[in-house]
Amino acid sequence: MGRWEKGESLNAIVRDLRSYHSAVQWALARTGGIRPAPRWRSRLALKLAEREEISRGVFAGHSVRAIASQLGRAPSTVSREIRRNGGRRHYLANKSDKAAWDRAHRPKTCKLAENPALARIVAKKLQLQWSPRQIAGWLKRRFADDESLQVSHETIYRTLFIQARRALKKELIKHLRRSRAMCRSRHHTQKTGDHGKITDAVSIRERPGDVEDRSRCCRVRISLVTSPFR
Repeated sequence: MGRWEKGESLNAIVRDLRSYHSAVQWALARTGGIRPAPRWRSRLALKLAEREEISRGVFAGHSVRAIASQLGRAPSTVSREIRRNGGRRHYLANKSDKAAWDRAHRPKTCKLAENPALARIVAKKLQLQWSPRQIAGWLKRRFADDESLQVSHETIYRTLFIQARRALKKELIKHLRRSRAMCRSRHHTQKTGDHGKITDAVSIRERPGDVEDRSRCCRVRISLVTSPFR
């Protein structure tokens, strides 16, 4: 994802990673070419070290209240942790910690998904060929006193490219100025070393003599036509 954001082409990434084109394409398409926000755990969540203490307490036959007192946690927290991860007979610290991390993995609900009225306004403007930046600016001016009807252009792009959010239909991508299916880095360029150069170009100094004669005749005719003394 980092190399894609730097503007490298898909072919270059595939070649350097020695992977398959379809695999890299799928990995990028999952998030629309946008790097997912970094995940983090709440400071209130149980840590792996605490789960290991629970596992040792369960194995030793200690009561939930005794384990909770040792950890400085509420008995209900420890009881829920054990119950949702296999009970006393099957509780494992590492497995429980991974399960908790997986359960917490959910996409944040974006503003357009929470506000259908705002999503309809944005969709209508996109159909009129407005760019996300134009829409965001217009909303800020039109609804200056109502932040619930304002949205950034980045959010519009993210909602279009990351279809898991399902707030804007994927078909609206075709109304963007550049209707590609994934977000492209601003550093990306299709220009190569020979971009804009004529293939097999012949120097003007190597022109045949008859071409030079024709050019000289044309210059004489032009000078006669434009002469102020005619």
